[in-house]
Amino acid sequence: MGNLDKDTQARVNQWLSDEYDAETVKNVQDLIDQDQETELLDSFYKELEFGTGGLRGIMGVGSNRMNKYTIGKATQGLANYLKKEFPKEEIKVAVSYDSRNNSQSFGHLVADVFSANGFQVYLFEELRPTPMLSFAVRHFGCQGGVMLTASHNPKEYNGYKAYWNDGGQLVAPHDKNVITEVNAITSVKDIKFDRNEKNIHMVGADFDQLYIDANLKLSLHPKAVKAQKDLKIVYSPIHGTGITIVPKMLEAWGFTNVTVVDEQSKPDGNFPTVVYPNPEEEEAMSMAMQKGQEIDADVVMATDPDADRVGVAVKLPSGEFQLINGNQIGSLLTYYVLSSKKELGQLKDNQYIVKTIVTSNLFADIAKSFDVKCYETLTGFKFIGEVMTKLLGKETYLVGGEESYGFLVGDLVRDKDAVNSCAFIAEMAAYFKEEGKSLYDVLMKLYLEYGYYKEKLISLTKKGKAGADEIKQMMADLRANLPKTLGGIEVVEVRDYQHSESTDMQSGKKSKIDLPKSDVLQFITKDGDVISARPSGTEPKIKFYCSVKDQLEFTSEFGQVSNRLDDKVRLMMDDIVKD
Repeated sequence: MGNLDKDTQARVNQWLSDEYDAETVKNVQDLIDQDQETELLDSFYKELEFGTGGLRGIMGVGSNRMNKYTIGKATQGLANYLKKEFPKEEIKVAVSYDSRNNSQSFGHLVADVFSANGFQVYLFEELRPTPMLSFAVRHFGCQGGVMLTASHNPKEYNGYKAYWNDGGQLVAPHDKNVITEVNAITSVKDIKFDRNEKNIHMVGADFDQLYIDANLKLSLHPKAVKAQKDLKIVYSPIHGTGITIVPKMLEAWGFTNVTVVDEQSKPDGNFPTVVYPNPEEEEAMSMAMQKGQEIDADVVMATDPDADRVGVAVKLPSGEFQLINGNQIGSLLTYYVLSSKKELGQLKDNQYIVKTIVTSNLFADIAKSFDVKCYETLTGFKFIGEVMTKLLGKETYLVGGEESYGFLVGDLVRDKDAVNSCAFIAEMAAYFKEEGKSLYDVLMKLYLEYGYYKEKLISLTKKGKAGADEIKQMMADLRANLPKTLGGIEVVEVRDYQHSESTDMQSGKKSKIDLPKSDVLQFITKDGDVISARPSGTEPKIKFYCSVKDQLEFTSEFGQVSNRLDDKVRLMMDDIVKD
């Protein structure tokens, strides 16, 4: 093991000490004895850090893995920070967990540490979705909260999402400050693991009704639902938490014809029917789509393991089902909410929507046509939640979303909410069916009115320390050699969010970007195309986003225009994505 750097070796040595339990020490020693140097390096070369989604990593032993000690350390660090921030208050926290392997035991571990620190802990009795954790933080007046989930990552992963008193995930300065507190813990002896039973309050199934009732008050067209109560809906929880609440929510809204994909209905951290439990993946949606085809459904929906993201398939005029992407789902929801508010006479001057910088500008175009403000944030729904909290009492949030299948209608929570989204997608389908339109028809209407936006995402996975270094180098190379053209089209503006500046490529003039610093580069062409490069904050990936637009005069031209845009995207991506 002579190739480990000094810091990594020091971490390994610490984990071999008697501070750690015998099983952990044995597992570390096994890595050494079996000469698994790469695994040892990846497990110990750094401490797990908070990214856009909090703490996330592969389960196993080591400082860079999800386990009892890294979770305990993160929780103690968060507890120490909460004590500093709320010195004269009785501190309350909420804790929930998803269907992943070890999520329940990790959830109880987090509750143990919080209770040992004297906090009042609201611990869910059973697995529940991420948005319900956010709702619980707000409902119980908590100063913080933790959700144990790795969202849509592969089964080897687990994660830890930390929440603040507004129900949103940690943002600056709290995220960095918590890391400082976590890093200040140099010994396992500093972590209070001993559960204080009297400080733990179990949150039972009766809490479901509070969440359902609050959402039901947001319904825009209950009459349309009543008229279309037998709308054929197919739903899959993809072995996750959605099964505990989505069918109940749809029933409460009045939908009587919901078919759950039986093979994917049981919570299971091994996700046996899918490669990745991610509704962004066609493979993960295939069973739900097949069921939709069998019963001639009106709409097909599936949620990820912690039920904060939703995938949708719509019926084409041919009767076939077509997956739509996150930009399309969000655009439909934005249009439905704003057009309904207008129809109901509920549009006011101080209302707004929110999108992220890598989300389609179709959101903004729709908002502009209704004279509604559109705010832009960095990638990650926590930044949308941050805007909602900052504007609370001044302006009214209506709807927001991001291209990665996360949406929220109304302001009950401060995170993306697939349960809320499923209810609104079903209501939207019912409302437009009453008008004789399918969701596909409405999407075509949007393209005719606002222009046809087409997006593509390419993700390159680069695992371990070598992968992290490679991703860093790729971004450095892009900054050092800014492309002057992409796909033969001139680049007129470069936005570097790391340096908070935008550069006019013709004049060289620089202007300030008023957003927090983030390792993102955006290239805007003279056609208005937007290409973004961004390392993921939650996965070992670098992501390249491309959004292009063309006019669509008639729906009959859709295929032709779509092919033309595909060619354009391919040429542009070829110029920027170097694997």
